[in-house]
Amino acid sequence: QVQLVESGGGLVQAGGSLRLSCAASGRTFSTYAMGWFRQAVGKEREFVASISGSGGISYYADSVKGRFTISRDNAKNTMYLQMNSLKPGDSAVYYCNAYSSGAGRYWGQGTQVTVSS
Repeated sequence: QVQLVESGGGLVQAGGSLRLSCAASGRTFSTYAMGWFRQAVGKEREFVASISGSGGISYYADSVKGRFTISRDNAKNTMYLQMNSLKPGDSAVYYCNAYSSGAGRYWGQGTQVTVSS
């Protein structure tokens, strides 16, 4: 069982920055690949970024490359998403995700990010 809790969302002006956090429960955090997804109003949920269990390998959606950075601190059971140069198109509910081939996939409740012009 894994529980995920996102935080750090809020309202920010275009060009600004925001850092999201995802706190995870469990004793095997480092065995899970982690990721961020987002869903805007009226849109499908889309992939944003992911990171391997060790934190050594990361992937990003083309729309956020160069602006967002995913990271994790396994000692704190926490994953982060540093979002810079935010655009109105980044406005969405951001969801934390954890995946293990053995345990399956888990989702957080989401945190709202709103970017104003």
